[in-house]
Amino acid sequence: MLNVHRSILGQPWRWRGLAADARDPGFAPDDLVTQLLLARGCPRDALDAHKAPSIRAFMPDPSIFRDMDKAAERLADAVQAREQVAIFGDYDVDGATSAAVMILLLRDLGLEARPYIPDRLMEGYGPSGEALVRLKQEGASLIVTVDCGAQAFDALAMASDAGADVIVCDHHKCAAELPVAVAVVNPNRLDEGEGAEHGHLAAVGMVFLLGAALIRTLRRRGFFASRPEPRLLDLLDLVALGTVADVAQLKGLNRAFVAQGLKVMAQRRNIGIAALIEASRLTRGPTCTDLGFALGPRINAGGRVGRSDLGVRLLTTRDPAEAREIAAELDLLNEERRAIETEVQQAAESLCFANTNRTLTIVAARGWHAGVIGIVAGRLKEKLNRPAIVIALDHQGIGKGSGRSIPGVDLGAAVLAAKDAGLLHAGGGHAMACGVTIAEDRLDAFAEFLEARLANRITQALGERALLLDAVVAPGGVCPDLVTAMEAGGPYGMGWPAPRVAAGPLSVLKSDVVGNGHVRAIVSGDDGRSIKAVAFRQAETELGAALLSAPRHRKLWLAGRAKIDDWGSRPAAELHVEDAAWAD
Repeated sequence: MLNVHRSILGQPWRWRGLAADARDPGFAPDDLVTQLLLARGCPRDALDAHKAPSIRAFMPDPSIFRDMDKAAERLADAVQAREQVAIFGDYDVDGATSAAVMILLLRDLGLEARPYIPDRLMEGYGPSGEALVRLKQEGASLIVTVDCGAQAFDALAMASDAGADVIVCDHHKCAAELPVAVAVVNPNRLDEGEGAEHGHLAAVGMVFLLGAALIRTLRRRGFFASRPEPRLLDLLDLVALGTVADVAQLKGLNRAFVAQGLKVMAQRRNIGIAALIEASRLTRGPTCTDLGFALGPRINAGGRVGRSDLGVRLLTTRDPAEAREIAAELDLLNEERRAIETEVQQAAESLCFANTNRTLTIVAARGWHAGVIGIVAGRLKEKLNRPAIVIALDHQGIGKGSGRSIPGVDLGAAVLAAKDAGLLHAGGGHAMACGVTIAEDRLDAFAEFLEARLANRITQALGERALLLDAVVAPGGVCPDLVTAMEAGGPYGMGWPAPRVAAGPLSVLKSDVVGNGHVRAIVSGDDGRSIKAVAFRQAETELGAALLSAPRHRKLWLAGRAKIDDWGSRPAAELHVEDAAWAD
């Protein structure tokens, strides 16, 4: 595209499937939304459903998932007998929203469930046998683990021996053997049938489906003869938040979850979410981007810096004053998290650049805060364009690690294989992210194992790397109308990428560095129009250098996302730059 075979960041620019569609006799070149949907793999006969994604159009029968009906029957028994139920969730956003959906649904059914979120630093990821047994001893006859449990073999065996019934509702990769439980509901079970096509759902999506199955079971039993049915759709704001924050692929049912969940969120029915929106200083209805970059990080902040239960408390409180108090605390903790993250990232980067002989990056050190290693791994992955695992070692030489991958490289499966090979105390995840627990003396062997298993795939994935674009516009075409038109093809996120445009040719009129290494520029084109362009965290890269030093007479193409800048008296559009290429 635009004859760009090697951009400033060293990659070719290509159309995102548009050329093939143009040969289709039914192709309508003036229908921008149709172009965007087809380029993302939407079948032509499903265009209408994807243009207005609804739950009705994409919702499967929950019974297609293995153990779903068992789980629903056991939960229905607990509701009717008013048993004590505990919800054991993970400490991230997906875990918090999953727990909140189940707690709020059971509350509407007349059962007040107890939440339990483990402390990230003291207890680590997933259920521990001690915690499950303690919940049983304190009266919980049924425990539901959400966003965890698929690999908790020893913990669930201890719970079973103690007489506790456990339902696992998870989405992480499973081994061939499953833990002991009343039911294991997980689309990524190796023996899953039709439900496997929904393996991209976040845990909160699976909890929503379990909620639908529970309501259907109670309806069949006549439970609602004298009471109204809960409005499960009112919980879609939580489902949308967890889905986006967990970077789940926004295809199929997830698109409907997010599209409809944003509508529910705009009504601010959930007291906690309303307080969180206020604390995030959002004055409009939240967007998909806000879920991932404003609301999600604040929910996460509690678990990252030692207050793991704050997210669930916020999302399930009935008290507006308590909601405002928790939201304000999470906002402060998020600022603390950012400072810690910066410190760890700088240290991790220095180790990365001293060890560049592998196709994937693994760094470890003592003193790093385990609550931010996932974020730092994501930053390293973006900066180095390769999978990255960051490991925080404690004083006993045990490391807690978190990894992030690139498209086409299944990091979660590789970590499970390393665990099976005896290199890890614990490990799991999914294609794009993983978590590990490892002894310091196994780090080199672990790195060599992953390198041998993934090097060829990483090299292949990097060789296939290209910047995919959806449109070419003159600078004046980067306008609010373009942004609005493109948003109609959303919601966008993982697996359903936001549209990317190339603008130019243009000259850099002025540029400077702002904030945390961002490059801001005013650029002008042959059409006489000028726009603002921002390249985030690029001040020390070749892209940043090009924007900061480009001579006025030498013109560039800029590629990135067109966004609305609503800080001024009236909305304007700006370009968030991801790459550039010389136009001459």
